[in-house]
Amino acid sequence: MHLGNARTALLAWLHSRAHGGRHLLRFEDLDTGRVRAWAYDVTRADLAWLGLDWDEELIQSRRLDLYHAAAERLDTYPCTCTRREVQAAIQDSAGAPHGAEPVYPGTCRTGSLHPERPAALRWHVPDKVVCARDGWRGETLCQHLPSEVGDVVLRRNDGVFAYHLAVVVDDAASGVSDVLRGEDLWTATPRQVALQRALGLSTPRYWHVPLMLDFRGERLAKRGGAPPVQALREAGDPPGRVLSELARSLGWSVPDEVSAADLLPLWRTELGRAELGA
Repeated sequence: MHLGNARTALLAWLHSRAHGGRHLLRFEDLDTGRVRAWAYDVTRADLAWLGLDWDEELIQSRRLDLYHAAAERLDTYPCTCTRREVQAAIQDSAGAPHGAEPVYPGTCRTGSLHPERPAALRWHVPDKVVCARDGWRGETLCQHLPSEVGDVVLRRNDGVFAYHLAVVVDDAASGVSDVLRGEDLWTATPRQVALQRALGLSTPRYWHVPLMLDFRGERLAKRGGAPPVQALREAGDPPGRVLSELARSLGWSVPDEVSAADLLPLWRTELGRAELGA
């Protein structure tokens, strides 16, 4: 967990506690081949060091039967297209608008062109406009599913279930009322709302917060050298100082060392501004 992850985790914790709610720790480890065995305990230790507790823990890799059952209830079809073939088909059909997310053209919808290949599972999205509301931005995003999203991959051709399906199933199973996450997932929210409706599940309130940037103005990421919280913890840095820096990165005026609980009044102020559209 790097500092950008830690800041989002802090805000999610503040949001839960400010509302007197339960806080969920979820390990989104669907791609098990990329997950290190020690990552679970390190994440727990990092959060505890920052003073962020939780009321429920969920590990997605242990819940694959639930995702399979959900996918069975949807209008799906096997897709054997490679990424290169999808890109070529998009270009042949005049392509996506500049800067827009590529939209799958439905090549395999009427039958796989290469049945000998391993197949992904796609959801044939309904011909509808679906909207999502964001509490942080005070904005509503509407997307026409067929033309702006395309048929959504629910399971990759290597058997790994997609994030969009798993979080929809798990949010409902845990009774999640509010989802706070990074703004990079904002444009994917309408497809998740569409999945919720197709599965007869409730839609939580969404809050998409800004990503933490480095000195170059780029998103913090492990591959970019973002310092892991574990390194700070093991180096003996005071957790209160790390929390202070995370708070200051949001423009909050705080002492050099704070606790997570000290930040609750500031988060309540931010919520008030968001509700007023300030």
